[in-house]
Amino acid sequence: MIVRPPVLAGVELGGTKCICVLGTGPDEIIRSERVATGAPDVTLGQISDILHRWRSEYGLPAALGISSFGPLELRPSAPAYGTVRSSVKRGWQDVPLLARLSNGWDIPVGLDTDVNGAALAEARWGAAKDLADFAYVTVGTGIGVSLVVGGRLAGGCSHSELGHIRVARAQSDTWPGVCPYHGDCVEGLASGPAIASRAGAPAAELAADALEWRLAAHALGQLMHVITFATVPERILVGGGVAEGRPEILAYTRDALVESINGFVDLESLVGDISGFVIPPGLGALAGPLGALAVAAEALERAKSSDRVATEQRDIRDRGLRR
Repeated sequence: MIVRPPVLAGVELGGTKCICVLGTGPDEIIRSERVATGAPDVTLGQISDILHRWRSEYGLPAALGISSFGPLELRPSAPAYGTVRSSVKRGWQDVPLLARLSNGWDIPVGLDTDVNGAALAEARWGAAKDLADFAYVTVGTGIGVSLVVGGRLAGGCSHSELGHIRVARAQSDTWPGVCPYHGDCVEGLASGPAIASRAGAPAAELAADALEWRLAAHALGQLMHVITFATVPERILVGGGVAEGRPEILAYTRDALVESINGFVDLESLVGDISGFVIPPGLGALAGPLGALAVAAEALERAKSSDRVATEQRDIRDRGLRR
């Protein structure tokens, strides 16, 4: 008998849009709806309306996953668990995402960054399915990095924020960058808004050989340099709206990575052909929305594991009492 996978609900909150998705994975997406990212009350209200409507039409999902722009408070022991912390998005700081979107439903609910969600999706269904060590980089409204080491997301007191590291500037480049916190960090130099601000025109309108792409790739190449030397991934996946819409930036970034490493190690012997090392996500533009489903799947698996442990402990206790 074929057992149907559980139906999961997911919400991906991005810098310009949020995507709600209902399904079991890439082979079965039952519903998908998009909401513009605006003021928190309006945006989260629209998302809640969608989730409630889906519940009335399809029943209660087995779990809910929320993957969001950050920074997020992901420590369950912290009083502000489940909230957006300092954010470049006006009005979103301290917004309690988990409380606002869980709807009081008696189901497992998971929360993680949007880039961690995409990495989980790629590990579960995509180009990292057989990899224990890889990185996922999103290049869009912001720049985020997820590091998977030994089959687990890297994290300690918080999640990775490598998009905000400072890098050496291209020669003669004195443009200040757009990050409100760091100016010319990687995000301040290579995100979609950074490219558009530098060029004075939307990134989508720039020619493939525009200087702005090379300058953005210079920063991204150094980010890849740090990732390569810090965690030695088997592959670096690069997604996000900017990377998906303009594939030339991927080629320029590979060149910048090789130039940045500058022969210190034999990169080809370490990772193979560079074109197979820095690659697009296997799930393409669906990596983000499916990331929210992957976060839901992880939450469901943790809940089932916790239930099994509780049952085993109860059985052991009951057997002891009967002796």
